[in-house]
Formats: sequence, C-alpha cells, structure tokens
Amino acid sequence: MVTTYPFGMSTPAAGAATLAPRRSSRFVAWVRAWRAGLVPFDEVADAIAGDEEHLVADAPGTWTDVPLGQALPTLAKLSPDEIRLVLPAPGDPRGLPGPGDFAGAALLAGEAVVAGPLGLIPQVRTHTSGSGDMFETVLWRVYPLPPDAPSASLTLPGAAEAEAELAAALAETTAALTRLDVAQWRPELAGALEALRRPDGATDLPPGFDPRARRLFARAAVLDRVLALAGHAAPGGAVNNYEAQQRDAALRPLTTACRQALVAACNAPLRP
Repeated sequence: MVTTYPFGMSTPAAGAATLAPRRSSRFVAWVRAWRAGLVPFDEVADAIAGDEEHLVADAPGTWTDVPLGQALPTLAKLSPDEIRLVLPAPGDPRGLPGPGDFAGAALLAGEAVVAGPLGLIPQVRTHTSGSGDMFETVLWRVYPLPPDAPSASLTLPGAAEAEAELAAALAETTAALTRLDVAQWRPELAGALEALRRPDGATDLPPGFDPRARRLFARAAVLDRVLALAGHAAPGGAVNNYEAQQRDAALRPLTTACRQALVAACNAPLRP
C-alpha cells in the first residue's frame, strides 16, 4: 500500500520531512495561550508533545530529567508576551538575547524558546530498545539567560509584514525553481510549492490567535517542512554541485521569509 502525503508526496522520506514541524513553535503557541488563560493547563503538555515523549532537563528546582508537564509550572508566573519563538540562523541571530551558552546552542539547533529569564531548546535523542527497535525522545534543555538580556527583539516583523514578505519570496522562488527546471530532479518540491499558492484555511494554533496569524502559521509551517525536504538530495537524483548551489541560492530568500513568518505568527498578540 502506498501512503499519500501532503501535496502529492508519496515517498516515506518525503512524508517524514513534511510531517516534522518545529517543536519550538508548538511550545510557544500553546504555552502563550495557557498563560493568557485561553487553554487549560492540563491540555498544554499533550498538545506540545503529540505522540512523542517530551522531557525537560535542568528546569529550576529539579535534579533530573522530568516529564514536560512537571516542568511547565516553572513558567506559571510569566505573561504571554514574555514567551516568544526564536528561529536563528548563521548570520541572522535576530531574537536571541545576546551572546552566551543559550545563543550558541540556539544557533546550532536553529530554534529556541525565550521564556522570561529562561531559554529552552529541544534536542531529539534516538534510542534503541532491547528488541532492536529505534525510537526517539525530545529533551528540552533549560538555560538561564543573562539578567540584562533584552526582553524582546524590536527588529522582528509583525504578522502583516511577514505575510507580505512570505508571499513575495514564494513567488520569486517558484519562478527561480522553474527556471532551474527543478521538476526534473525534485518533482515533489515543485508540486508542493505550487500547492502552497492555494491557502487551505487550516490552522495548527490554539485559541487566541487572530485569523491572520493562523493563516500565516498554516502556510509557513507547511512550507518550512517542504524546505526541509528540499535540503535533502533526491533519492537516486543526479544533481551536481553547481545545480545544488543554484537550488540553495534560489531557496535562501524563501527560507528566511519562512522563518520570519513562523516567528511573527507564534509571537502575535493574543485575543480572548
């Protein structure tokens, strides 16, 4: 039986790439909604973890790894505006609270959560069971932030600006990939980009986010996973180094716009 994945993708590798959203985005969205009183505490850990096991290391007041639900009360005194998503990249550290262990680890991971005086970064750990089966757990490592760290970055775009930039970057990238004849060596990517022109109205955000933030997150979250797929060489593909460089150059503006869109959506003001 062939499993059908979003946007016509049918390979297991494609499905894996497109079904793995950034964990920090879900963490920020649901914890902010909880702190705004829009969702009950009992739902937050399960909504973040889904079908994964999530643990927390180095949470204040703990001496060992604890389940996510046991660590979340550490954030109970924070307001929603003190909790924000950060998606840094080499050369683009926007949103980070300054140099230090947390900033270095966040740049390496490509995602992080700033929560008041704490920073959290998800790490995926792979294990092998006694029967030889492979499974994963997610470990959220907690970092204390410098006491004089800025509370927020003023350079990050709002949802309206991020939505416009994402739409422009998507159109530009689609045209560039068409010129490169991407369909010849990555047909599922070309199909995915074309499908993204048609918003489906889906949302993966908890209550409290306005329609623009929901629309922006829905598109950026899917596109982010498509871009993760694009970063992998096509199985059996005959892409040389020059073609790979051309592909990466074409995707770079869209990758940046996508990261900014996710940040703007998850950090958007909440409404009762």
